[in-house]
Amino acid sequence: MTQVHATAVVDPGAELDPTVTVGPYAVIGPHVKVGAGTTIGPHCVIEGRTTIGADNRIFQFSSIGAIPQDKKYAGEPTELVIGDRNTIREFCTFNLGVPGAGGITRIGDDNWIMAYTHIAHDCHVGNSTTLANNTTLAGHVELGDWVTVGGLVGIHQFVKIGAYAMVGFSTAVSQDVPPYMLVDGNPMAVRGFNTVGLRRRGFDAARMAAVKQMHRLLYRQGRTLDDAREAIKALGAEVPEAANDVALMSDFLAASTRGIAR
Repeated sequence: MTQVHATAVVDPGAELDPTVTVGPYAVIGPHVKVGAGTTIGPHCVIEGRTTIGADNRIFQFSSIGAIPQDKKYAGEPTELVIGDRNTIREFCTFNLGVPGAGGITRIGDDNWIMAYTHIAHDCHVGNSTTLANNTTLAGHVELGDWVTVGGLVGIHQFVKIGAYAMVGFSTAVSQDVPPYMLVDGNPMAVRGFNTVGLRRRGFDAARMAAVKQMHRLLYRQGRTLDDAREAIKALGAEVPEAANDVALMSDFLAASTRGIAR
């Protein structure tokens, strides 16, 4: 049977897999669904239309699925969806979505989310990200897979951060960060590309060289953004091993709405 501490309050309408563990004084609302093997720590509050996958570890004092911090929200049935195998440390706050923007806040799989992280309404967090302590995501932020965010980082609403990018400690992120890039500072600036992170992800020499060339085209040759985009597209044919990496960059640049970090 589900292991629910005697002091926890679980609404009869909640759907918990029999292998879920709920710690002391946790509160779980009527529209919550929790998958196999997930552990919910003491004093957590999980509410709203929140769906949590399998094998997550949610540490004490987290607030998951509260209404969004948006004055336009009027109680509509929006959602929070969390995938599998995420680690969610102490005092994290994840909010439901708002109508008109999809209405779903979504967090993928295998993310390492440290204490005091805030994920606002309608954010989309990919897979295998690392968010250090006090990371703050405003509404509608999108993080690609394998993104790393340092502590005390604030990310402006509607910003997109591409896959494999890294944001340094205490950076204010107000523009889109292309995939693979390394940014930090106030004001934010691109310092290079995420060499260490890409090596850890198994990028071989050809792929690393292609990422380095994309960085040069965007930031080191004085090109306009349109010119750099065309040169990056051509790089895919020149380095077939990196065709997917080039396509990822090209698609990101084409979809950017806030302008990219330059």
